[in-house]
Amino acid sequence: MNKIKNAFTTLPIHHKTILLIGLLMLISFTFYASVLRYVFSIYDRQIYEKSSQVLNMSSVGIENQLREISNLSFKVMSDEPLQQYLLQLKKAETGYEKNGLRKKITNRLVAYAGSEKYVYSMLFIDNDNNVMAAGNREGISESKQKELVALGQQYSGSNAWHTSGDKQSRLLSVRQVKSFIGGAFTLEALGTLIIRVRLDRIVQDQMQEPAEDSQLLITDGKEVIYPTESSVSEAEIESELKRTQPYGIAMLEQGRHFVARAHSSYTDWTYLYTTPFDQMFKKIQFVKQLVTVIFIMIFLAALIIGARFSRSITHPIAQLIKKMRNIEKGDLDKLEEAALGNVPISPQNEVGLLHRTFKMMLQRIRELIDENYAKQLVIRETELKALQAQINPHFLYNTLESINWLAKVQKQRQISEMVEALGFLLRSSVNMSEKWITLERELDIVRSYVTIQRTRFEERLDFDMEIAPEVGTARIPKLTLQPLVENAIHYALEPSIDPCRIRIRARAEGDKVIIEVEDDGPGMTPEFLEQLHEGRIQTRGQGIGLSNIQERIRLTFGDEGGMVMSSKPGSGTVVSISIPWIREDDDDVQSDARR
Repeated sequence: MNKIKNAFTTLPIHHKTILLIGLLMLISFTFYASVLRYVFSIYDRQIYEKSSQVLNMSSVGIENQLREISNLSFKVMSDEPLQQYLLQLKKAETGYEKNGLRKKITNRLVAYAGSEKYVYSMLFIDNDNNVMAAGNREGISESKQKELVALGQQYSGSNAWHTSGDKQSRLLSVRQVKSFIGGAFTLEALGTLIIRVRLDRIVQDQMQEPAEDSQLLITDGKEVIYPTESSVSEAEIESELKRTQPYGIAMLEQGRHFVARAHSSYTDWTYLYTTPFDQMFKKIQFVKQLVTVIFIMIFLAALIIGARFSRSITHPIAQLIKKMRNIEKGDLDKLEEAALGNVPISPQNEVGLLHRTFKMMLQRIRELIDENYAKQLVIRETELKALQAQINPHFLYNTLESINWLAKVQKQRQISEMVEALGFLLRSSVNMSEKWITLERELDIVRSYVTIQRTRFEERLDFDMEIAPEVGTARIPKLTLQPLVENAIHYALEPSIDPCRIRIRARAEGDKVIIEVEDDGPGMTPEFLEQLHEGRIQTRGQGIGLSNIQERIRLTFGDEGGMVMSSKPGSGTVVSISIPWIREDDDDVQSDARR
């Protein structure tokens, strides 16, 4: 399944479209074929029900007539005058007397046979094997007579059906005649009554409007009882008798036929009703073939239209891919030519917008290439100037070292400390490769800055720090506290002639580090505090404002870090910084420091 899915995924869009259209059409055709098959099954069922109805009504009518024939044989057998003639015939001694009685018996049979529509003839065979016939005078062979008499004796007074008669009267009703005295039969046999039945006339009268070229077959499982000459062979009949379903389509010598079957419990016969299938379904087959041809035409038309539609989409995309491959090969000289290539006629659809976007992209690439070339020239020039400018910091550091050495020689300790602090402060400020430093190193920068400022303000600057030992290794962004101390000196110490106390406190609270820079200067008004907070008032020195520090803390720590500044006129100012406690060996800090 995965192979099929991967193969379909890698197919071009053109082939996918044709494949999907073909698949949808095949699914539709499968659905149509299933529905058509279901409809045909319903139609077959209806035909079977109609054929079965005709067959059942016909078989019931035929069996009713056969029961009438059986009743007729019983009526003849129990006829009182006939019984008397038969008893007298048995006792007669002279030939003249016997001939007279036989003539009376024949006349009695004529009276019955003449009024029956479905009786071909009646025959009576007495115990002396003399035959008395009424109706058709066609005789029965002597061997057949013996067979019929034996059949009558076998059924001992009951009606028996014999199906091996001649072509005109294939069906015979055979009954042994018993003596009837005082309203009861005795065991004395008087002869055998044979009725030749016109089965063909019974079938013709009982068939309910048979379809054209339809045929009724009656068989006892061994031979065909009706008709006398059948177009269906015995092998075909035997095959139909073995069918499990009561109806179906059979291939006969005359072609396909729809065959319905019914079984008679009275005679134990099987009735077969055959109808030509092709003739019955001629119109249905025509409609089926017509719909199939129409579907094939629609299928081919859908493939052609789908192929043209798919090509209208994929051809412009193929052109665009060709241009992209030229660009991929590095043929940048043809950028303008590719950008000015043919754009689809309908630029408002997706493919047209794609071409227009590609054109704009190529133009932008050309602009970027030109812009990048110019920038590279500027970068090279800047690098050259930077190499030249590297002399200045080294010259400054060397100069400061010379001043420091000279101050130590002259035993000017204050000048030496100031020069050393200035050198440390310059190195820390200029070296921006480290974005994170420990709180202890940040405080060293602050101490260097305060050392320089004490030379200026002397005893007026009262500076001290209260740092918890455990937070010395906490990591903070570089140059976070020095600008705050610089602001405190600028806004608290400089405007006043009185001493000013500036204090830095640092402590741990859970997983956070709290750092406070406090002064006891004149404080600030809310309006001035807001301007300072928004960065509209710049600090001296490094020029890093409070808004800059606050933004750096927010970008570095997110919602976990923050800076709060509180001040009132005459009450001093407190700047409080809250940051997560990040230790020096944390992987995240080291990763950020590398960045």
